[in-house]
Amino acid sequence: MVGRSAVVSVDACSTERRTRAYLDRVATVTSAPVRQLVNTHHHGDHTFGNSFFTGATIIGHERCRSELLAAGLPADLGIWEPVDWGALELAPPTVTFSDRIRVWSDDSPIDVVYVGGPAHTTNDCVVWLPESEVLFCGDLLFNGGTPFLLMGSLTGAISVLTTKVALIPARVIVPGHGLPCDHELVETTLGYLRFVLDAAARGRDAGLTPLETALETDLGDYAGWLDPERLVGNLHRAYADLAGEGQPRDVDVPGALRDMVAFNGGRALSCYA
Repeated sequence: MVGRSAVVSVDACSTERRTRAYLDRVATVTSAPVRQLVNTHHHGDHTFGNSFFTGATIIGHERCRSELLAAGLPADLGIWEPVDWGALELAPPTVTFSDRIRVWSDDSPIDVVYVGGPAHTTNDCVVWLPESEVLFCGDLLFNGGTPFLLMGSLTGAISVLTTKVALIPARVIVPGHGLPCDHELVETTLGYLRFVLDAAARGRDAGLTPLETALETDLGDYAGWLDPERLVGNLHRAYADLAGEGQPRDVDVPGALRDMVAFNGGRALSCYA
């Protein structure tokens, strides 16, 4: 949000090049500096560029800070296509909160609200601009891309979308990836998540692994979305959700990522950083 004397940014970018290009674009709109940077969650494509927001206060959920510090800077694991990250420095949030925080752009409030439990990650937050009726959802929503719940909870995401996001009277929703949209994307995303949960239940009953279940699953209407191999990671998480009966359970994340590569015919996963 652009104010008279300062800018509030929702998320950074993943690489030095992209983040500098984003800041250059901001500079074409206003000469005001970015004074506050809100991270919707800890994933690197939203936080690795934090350090390039010189002088900005970085705001995020307390788990966003701890998860970012635990994950560290990107390493070449042979899972994704090679990326030129640039001269990254880890810069976690320096102002954290447990439930919600209100920041201000001039006299306009901006509410940053923790969704209450695991969904896309353990620390997802939405950013609500009540005066303009705009809602930033982070990666709770992907417009045109496949949702990814490996590090969160499939059942948790369904709960968050139905009991929280769907009830916010947003005129415009800004997803974590893809073009701004309206509430229709919430229902579309819920349809996919329920589809995955049903596939996971059938696969577990048949004694199949998540990868085996994915290979036997027809994606149907979802086949044209970017990154269809995320089905495998989502099934790993759905299996854990079902086994945990509502309680979070750990998932072998590196193993799930390797299964995604296998589903992808052995090709490294696409990276749009």
